[in-house]
Amino acid sequence: MQTTATPTHCPYCALQCGMNLTPAPDGTVEVSERTDFPVNRGALCGKGRTAPAVLASNVRLTSPLVRDGDTLVPASWDEALDRIAEGLRRTRAEYGPDAVGVFGGGGLTNEKAYTLGKFARVVLGTSQIDYNGRFCMSSAAAAGIKAFGLDRGLPFPLEDIPKSGCVILVGSNLAETMPPSLRFFTELKENGGTLIVIDPRRTKTAEQADLHLAPRPGTDLALALGLLHLVIAEGRVDEEYVRERTVGWEDARAAAMAHWPEYVERITGVSVPQLRETVRLFCEPESAMVLTARGPEQQSKGTDTVGAWINLCLATGRAGRPLSGYGCLTGQGNGQGGREHGQKADQLPGYRKLDDPAARRHVADVWGVDPDSLPGPGRSAYELLDALGTDIKSLLLMASNPVVSAPRAAHVEERIRSLDFLAVCDVVLSETAALADVVLPVTQWAEETGTTTNLEGRVLLRRQAITPPEGIRSDLEVMHELAARLGVEKGFPTDPEEIFEELRRASAGGPADYSGITYRRLVEENGVFWPCPAVEPEGLTGDQDGAGGPGAQRGATGRPASTGDTPVSTGDAADRAHPGTPRLFLDRFATPDGRARFVPVSHRAIAEEPDDEYPVLLTTGRVVAQYQSGAQTRRVAELNAAAPGPFVELHPRLAARLGAAEGDPVAVVSRRGRAVAPARITDTIRPDTVFMPFHWPGEGRANSLTNPALDPTSRMPEFKACAVRLETVRP
Repeated sequence: MQTTATPTHCPYCALQCGMNLTPAPDGTVEVSERTDFPVNRGALCGKGRTAPAVLASNVRLTSPLVRDGDTLVPASWDEALDRIAEGLRRTRAEYGPDAVGVFGGGGLTNEKAYTLGKFARVVLGTSQIDYNGRFCMSSAAAAGIKAFGLDRGLPFPLEDIPKSGCVILVGSNLAETMPPSLRFFTELKENGGTLIVIDPRRTKTAEQADLHLAPRPGTDLALALGLLHLVIAEGRVDEEYVRERTVGWEDARAAAMAHWPEYVERITGVSVPQLRETVRLFCEPESAMVLTARGPEQQSKGTDTVGAWINLCLATGRAGRPLSGYGCLTGQGNGQGGREHGQKADQLPGYRKLDDPAARRHVADVWGVDPDSLPGPGRSAYELLDALGTDIKSLLLMASNPVVSAPRAAHVEERIRSLDFLAVCDVVLSETAALADVVLPVTQWAEETGTTTNLEGRVLLRRQAITPPEGIRSDLEVMHELAARLGVEKGFPTDPEEIFEELRRASAGGPADYSGITYRRLVEENGVFWPCPAVEPEGLTGDQDGAGGPGAQRGATGRPASTGDTPVSTGDAADRAHPGTPRLFLDRFATPDGRARFVPVSHRAIAEEPDDEYPVLLTTGRVVAQYQSGAQTRRVAELNAAAPGPFVELHPRLAARLGAAEGDPVAVVSRRGRAVAPARITDTIRPDTVFMPFHWPGEGRANSLTNPALDPTSRMPEFKACAVRLETVRP
């Protein structure tokens, strides 16, 4: 039995904190500090410390399950895999390949996400694949691509934050969602920098701020435009930067000037003096940043909202300069890598576009298939779920729990129940897995090796620390076995490093170029930032118009990159290796002309404003002791003791009007459903707003209420704002 410590990474959020795992004699796994990893320097939150609890046999799935009437019963692997293959085959034969859907997750490693996208398109021939990361940072990704030509959550390392002069943090409660990251903001203040937090609630993060703005939910777009208006009116625009490094300023300027401070105050509830103070604090230092999270992004106008914050950065000359710029705080563990390598409806590996003929040729060549055989773009995540049981008859789902996590969750649950066939791969029997026809128990983070990409764009190697229990297989083995049963004998290996080598070739020349990254480098260098093109012995090769599109890599790094036709190096010539790209856009942006794009945007209302019938706004989010749908963290005793169940957070004035006391059950009702949870009365929330965490199923399921209204560009649902009414619940 192995008793030495294995350096690896946490399975939860996009920080991907470093930790050491050591098997104990009693069969448990001990977590210890790993101080060499710069993101957390040994610090871990409660979720990270207790992550091994889910490895226990009394918590996790230990055998395949198949449906027998109304129950799931244990079965052999062969029986379970045969049932899945037959279910998928039968659907394809009767309804065609697009009647089969595939739904992935932001917790899958890069190797799994890559293989899942390949499996959907090569084995199943379906266009109907997307993943739950669509619900996370897709609006920021869309806005980043529009403005900069490239999407990477943070274009700089976290270590730059404490050195900046001012940081505006929009819609993030990282003290609870990413606790180890809070130290970067504490150090910012210790260094004399300023922290501005924008959130409808006075969260634990907002309590750390020098200035807290509490706008009405869904008005972040107006707020950003009002700040830009003041930047213009007060003569704070960096005219030289705008002239030399951007295009489109005049239209964006005109749009911002229509949002004068008093008008923005009426929309947002943020006072004009606070708006002016924000502009002063942001513009006076030499460097400044804007970081957004789910607050402004999970809206039906999320792409425009993020675009407005990017415009603020561009107008003040912040983006693409040291210790400055715009960044997105990616949420899920591999939310960044998960959207880069093909499990998203419109993408191929390397962050290539599925409707780009050159991208299709390159990836098809790596896969050994005809480019014309690859299906086109499919439905986005919610649209895919909404089509279950009608256009989509069977679903293969990995690492996601949409019965709890999707908007309008009761409707999604109904759609899932209407499927002809559902197969789920997971480590626990989630609420979604409990509805399946076949459930496969798969390996967890500590039981397998694979890469993830954290919120900085740093590619990391999670290393296997323990042997999985007998009878547990990896998702890679599952796809290998299913591919063989469906007539594809080759192309789906089970060794993660072999798959990563193929991913390197598939990503070469693309916007997210991993071709210069190897497992060896990840170990030796403690992670490598993409883009990292392969470098041949004679030096950097290729041109700016390679397979990734005009200026894909030269725009990101200022260096030329390998094209799709450039052989991938083995990594042996370490002295000639590309160093990776910790900081993007310092020379030019990833656009054909190297200039950033202003995108003119204007304020518009949320999809569902309060009215006489539903007079209150609901916003949702997380608590520190639970994670996402809670499928894993709700099985950890220590975490449940800290956060045992849902609640409704409301202001004392609103509670008084309702006649509710602390702990009283309160019903929150929207046009989509009803949820009941105990009242938590606090003056840290706006009187016109209630908050519910979304980690729990059943009566307190917050996503029974949320609105699936979609952003027209990103297809992000509007989780963060919908109209509700409150009702007391009598015994």
